[in-house]
Amino acid sequence: MNRKPNVLFIVTDDQRYNTIAALGNREIITPSMDRLVRMGTSFTSAHIPCGTVGAVCMPSRAMIHSGRSLFHIDDVGQQIPQTHTTLGEHLRGHGYNCFGTGKWHNGPKAFNRSFNGGDNIFFGGMWDHWNVPMNFYDPTAEYDNVINVVVNHFADNKITKMHCDKFNPGKHSSELLTDTALNFLSNRQAARPQNPGQDPFFLYVAYLAPHDPRTMPPQFRKMYNADDIPLPQNFLEEHPVDFGFKTIRDEKLAAYPRNSGEVREQLADYYAMITHLDFEIGRILDNLEQQGILENTIIILAGDNGLAMGSHGLMGKQNNYEHSVRVPLVMAGPGIPVNQTRDQYVYLFDIFPTLCEMLDVEIPDSVEGLSFKKMLSDPSYVTRKELYFAYSDLIRSIKTDRFKLIEYRNTVNATQLFNLRDDPYECRSLFGQAGYDDTVKQLRAQLLRLAGEWGDILHPIGKRFWKSWEEYETRTGLT
Repeated sequence: MNRKPNVLFIVTDDQRYNTIAALGNREIITPSMDRLVRMGTSFTSAHIPCGTVGAVCMPSRAMIHSGRSLFHIDDVGQQIPQTHTTLGEHLRGHGYNCFGTGKWHNGPKAFNRSFNGGDNIFFGGMWDHWNVPMNFYDPTAEYDNVINVVVNHFADNKITKMHCDKFNPGKHSSELLTDTALNFLSNRQAARPQNPGQDPFFLYVAYLAPHDPRTMPPQFRKMYNADDIPLPQNFLEEHPVDFGFKTIRDEKLAAYPRNSGEVREQLADYYAMITHLDFEIGRILDNLEQQGILENTIIILAGDNGLAMGSHGLMGKQNNYEHSVRVPLVMAGPGIPVNQTRDQYVYLFDIFPTLCEMLDVEIPDSVEGLSFKKMLSDPSYVTRKELYFAYSDLIRSIKTDRFKLIEYRNTVNATQLFNLRDDPYECRSLFGQAGYDDTVKQLRAQLLRLAGEWGDILHPIGKRFWKSWEEYETRTGLT
């Protein structure tokens, strides 16, 4: 009898798409992620639709776990409603032992629906990596041990309430979560040493790294010399459009105008965080191999959103540029081609139905993502010819196989048009140049169509993108 494959789902925090050495970044050291790339298939055009709030990770993770699109999750993407079947919940219903550890930004009740076990669970967005307020698994889903803490990394010393059972002072979050995953794997093996395949597992490891504050064991920082790290090809001292971004926390992490030396230092810290994270991921892969279950485990590595890190004069993810909406996605395991890439467009919320088809289980009715399983056997298969992006009530964008149109509104209305084939780093806007009027008009019409399909007539928290879509049609000449 064929054994059901296990599933290991690793999510990293704030890892931009081009931070894996085997996929082209010669400046970074990622031997474990490189190993995954060689073991499986890398989706080099994986995206998120961005987010409805500044903490883009909240809606991003809600979409991953519910398989639903940006405007069909809850009001700000923080909770996953009971009517939306989660990935773990669905796998539990098909006999999987589901265990979660790390960051869960979408509500305790949804966590418990998704997992029948867990440890070192963090119900928050970010924290000091060396002293994270963690939780034991609470079968009641109450997680009622709440403490008041001072959040001092937002520069305003807010006092907030946190679910917290314990701290682990002096142990980095990446090491702590890896240890937790290894404990789960060891306990599972010890409980069923003769027949482990009868209890397939879904192990979800949600790291906090490489999200700031960017601290790591010193030996990893010593691997990088900031002076040797090149600036991004689209580095700018200032962003060309002021869409209100300067008040966002992420954008306060570096001084204005952006300084090349400071950006290089931050990139060195960022890369060192990823290299440390890579080392911890390698420990899990080694354990799976030692147990003899690596070949029967589907492994998914994904980042929840990208990060600017000096590109376009920005530092964060609250924008629609490639560096923030494109993310790493690598899959390896049974049925997945070895050492291959796929360049077609996918969203992370397409993983849910894809995994269902790979495991030969039905796709829940609440899931809206599109399975890209056929892409594994057919390198030319296309599920999405265009992509839609939205950030808060400030930005809307469309990306086709050639162009990206970005529309801004706030104190000013502004438009950018990029030819991604000729200008993949989005350095030269073609908007307003001769010969592109028809292209802009066509893309704006497609943007309106997608807005309707995505249910983006009203912004989820009650604000319209423009006062009305009729205003947009009038302003852009589409009436």
